[in-house]
Amino acid sequence: MLCGIDEAGRGCLAGPLVVAGVVLKKRIRGVNDSKTLTAKKREELYEKIVRNARYEIVWSSNELIDEIGLSLCLKRSIEQIISVLNPQRAIMDGNSNFGVRGVEAIIKADQSVREVSAASILAKVERDRYMDEMDGKYPNYGFCNHKGYGTKEHIEAIKKFGYSPLHRKSFRLKALEKTLFDL
Repeated sequence: MLCGIDEAGRGCLAGPLVVAGVVLKKRIRGVNDSKTLTAKKREELYEKIVRNARYEIVWSSNELIDEIGLSLCLKRSIEQIISVLNPQRAIMDGNSNFGVRGVEAIIKADQSVREVSAASILAKVERDRYMDEMDGKYPNYGFCNHKGYGTKEHIEAIKKFGYSPLHRKSFRLKALEKTLFDL
């Protein structure tokens, strides 16, 4: 029983970190790294994964990320996934297992391990849905376009409107720092 683990939102300036763990009950055609799929295809696969897998999805709010840090949020999320799914083997996408014993980190596992690909889809769809919902609450930021990532559009919105309650205040942006010329 293999559990694949992946996250969405790690490098964002706003919104939660979402970590998913998936144990597939059967092979699902078309599962691939979420970044290579269209939003429509991810939504279709999301429904198939939910019906044909055991899974756990863990959310860490932007406030928790600011309070304890991204690495500890990742570690706690992975530990919860392992505790709930209790797999024989666990593979995480990336180069770190964040200190969780028994979890193997493999770079680009989301492209080569079906369970990790499925986890990437669950995490991305869950987070994207949330950011689309938050776009209605905070329309000045364009969350439905960039999902909280540090695009030029997003940085310009922060400069114009300041931080929203969704922003990670602990993340420092050089584009927002004052320089000698701003004094």
